[in-house]
Amino acid sequence: MPDTCVPHHDWFTATLTFGLCCGLVISYAPQLLRIVNKGSSEGFSPWFLLLGSTSSAAGFLNMVTMQWRVVKCCPAFSLGSCLEMTAGIVQVGLQWFLFTSILVLYLIYYPQHLKYAEIDVDSHDTRPPVHIKTPVKSDNWRLSIILAWVVAIHMAFITFITFLLLLTTATLVDPKAPLPEPLASWATFLGVSSALLAAIQYAPQLAHTYRAKLVGALSIPMMCIQTPGALLMILSIALRPGTDWTSWITFAVAGIMQGSLLIMCIVFTIRQRRLGVDEFGNPLPDSQARSQHYQLHDSGDDLGVPGLVTNEEEDPVAVRGALAAALESAAESDIRGADATEPPSEQTPLLGGGANKESEVRTGWRAWFGR
Repeated sequence: MPDTCVPHHDWFTATLTFGLCCGLVISYAPQLLRIVNKGSSEGFSPWFLLLGSTSSAAGFLNMVTMQWRVVKCCPAFSLGSCLEMTAGIVQVGLQWFLFTSILVLYLIYYPQHLKYAEIDVDSHDTRPPVHIKTPVKSDNWRLSIILAWVVAIHMAFITFITFLLLLTTATLVDPKAPLPEPLASWATFLGVSSALLAAIQYAPQLAHTYRAKLVGALSIPMMCIQTPGALLMILSIALRPGTDWTSWITFAVAGIMQGSLLIMCIVFTIRQRRLGVDEFGNPLPDSQARSQHYQLHDSGDDLGVPGLVTNEEEDPVAVRGALAAALESAAESDIRGADATEPPSEQTPLLGGGANKESEVRTGWRAWFGR
């Protein structure tokens, strides 16, 4: 064993890293399983997946570059010591793998009805236009394919450059020794680019949520888990031998951006409850009135409308409700029309119509005699 290859045992860091790896799997598993169970990846932004995949890939290879001297000492260590000292690579690599798995499932389970463009053909009659599928890829599906190729090319390129520099640059085995200039510059580039991509990744989501003033499909419990987890991730990486600020800056930026998004979502959730709307801006119905409404419509067949025929695509309850609302509106209009007439008083003649006719006759005779 070389004198510089000294095993570094830190049970606190090892336990922290193991817990973070388990936390990563637990946090990503629901999303991966949801895509598979639903059989659809609709709702994901390809730009979000592009930025997240490239950011995690750059952070992963930054860690490989920074801890390469520790990896070179692994033949002199036991398997347990090697895994303990290189657990930072495993931790960051696991995050890259899990996030990239979302991109892969996004492409596999992309909805079939959204892959190709549709054209509307006018029937030239009362029928609605006919939707016809074309062999032309839709804009979003074409963009998704292009961005997936960008992710693959980016990963291949930075992997090639990283190992080219690692295998051709002479380095000291001592992890505490400074890196040679080419490796230090490349590691800095990977770390800074990863941080910038992580910042850009969350910026569009922050702007969208602020403009909408709604939480939407964002998961507040998930962010409550991942935001403090970023602090543990930073601590775990900073305690690793051979790492510097470029190794953990990515997770610091991502944690700050995600924390800002979490605070924004909590504020908008309170606002939604005050306004009486849900996460998507829809009014919250009165649960009791709604249950009574369904009980009235489902209590028996006596509420059916004779002669009302509905097809399979129409909901009979909804049709009866719309018909009842229309009849009620018409009845209210008749009542308002009746109330518009002047109410009778003590001075109103009992034979109002005849009095009017008599006055008209008298006026006519007086006019005749006055000629």
